[in-house]
Amino acid sequence: MTTRALLAEVDALVPQLVLWRRDLHAHPETARTETRTTAFLRDTLRSREIAVTDLPRTGLIADLGATEPRHRVALRADLDALPVPERSELSYASTVPDVCHACGHDVHTTVVLGAALALKAIEPALIERGIAVRFLFQPAEEVMPGGAHELVEAGAMHGVDRVLAVHCDPSIDVGTVGLADGPITAACDAIDVTLTGPGGHTSRPHLTADLTFALAKVLTDLPAALSRRLDPRGGVALVWGQIDAGNAANVIPSTGHALGTLRILDAEEWRRLDGLVERLVQEIAAPYQVRAQVRHIRGVPPVVNDRAAVDLLRRAASAAIGDGAVVPTRQSLGGEDFSWLLETCPGAMARLGTRTPGGHTYELHQGDLVIDEAAIGAGARMLAVAALLSG
Repeated sequence: MTTRALLAEVDALVPQLVLWRRDLHAHPETARTETRTTAFLRDTLRSREIAVTDLPRTGLIADLGATEPRHRVALRADLDALPVPERSELSYASTVPDVCHACGHDVHTTVVLGAALALKAIEPALIERGIAVRFLFQPAEEVMPGGAHELVEAGAMHGVDRVLAVHCDPSIDVGTVGLADGPITAACDAIDVTLTGPGGHTSRPHLTADLTFALAKVLTDLPAALSRRLDPRGGVALVWGQIDAGNAANVIPSTGHALGTLRILDAEEWRRLDGLVERLVQEIAAPYQVRAQVRHIRGVPPVVNDRAAVDLLRRAASAAIGDGAVVPTRQSLGGEDFSWLLETCPGAMARLGTRTPGGHTYELHQGDLVIDEAAIGAGARMLAVAALLSG
């Protein structure tokens, strides 16, 4: 009966949750600037008499349920948008130039908010069962280092037995969730390389350092070298996203710059990387008489789902969404700083289906992303029930 009452609370909230999500979507904020989003969450939670603790900059923590719990489960949402222009042409498209919710964090936020408000309505049942629920509204997931560190430093994981989250997945249909035991994302680091040299005329490359050629060698040889220095079963992928060198066809520039992401499926191989990227870049650049400055920014380890937490989400999805709601999912090369929370306690992340059945399959981190808003109710129902069943 309690589960039924909880689901009725979520369903009653869904129309308002959709409106709130559209407002968040229209007013996106990038990492560590999520002031409007934080204020909205603070006001909404406090209006329902849910205790709120602000994080030092943006984001917040909320708590309800038993004060001396036998079990404490945390539900995590991320708040930040991406510096990507929106191209969806939705009526509630981003009003902020060159910023949009291209990863679905507005949905994650609304899903966890909906679960919080519904669980508040049945708080006496949580107290009776000895369950406390903590809601983690995290800033800055899209940058390195991410906001998960701020949660840990603020003590948000103290006393938490299990942490759960959802992430939008536009490759599976709305009304389903992708679940898998073990690793479901990859480790992800940022690689920042700057080469400098004297520069010169392209007619006399032998009298100077051909910096553009040297940069090209780094771009092509570093991924190849890493594939021979790390276990290939670890699934290593270095991809460059930004390259800058020179302004004219007949001028050898004096500086060149490249930014990329290094992704590895295996956590142990990722931990073995210490100093390797820097050494390889120096070795590749040395014959060309350029100076290399390398920043290897350690990002996140893989998200590794705990089997018991996955089983909890599976039972919750079946009860909240229906039989057949759970579909298999595979490990991806995407990175997620939820993994740092899993370093403190067991937990799991579910992939929340956002594709309209028979509709277009969108890509995350693209400005044309459109999410079927039925996913909001599905996600809120599942997380709310998971919290109820956690005791």
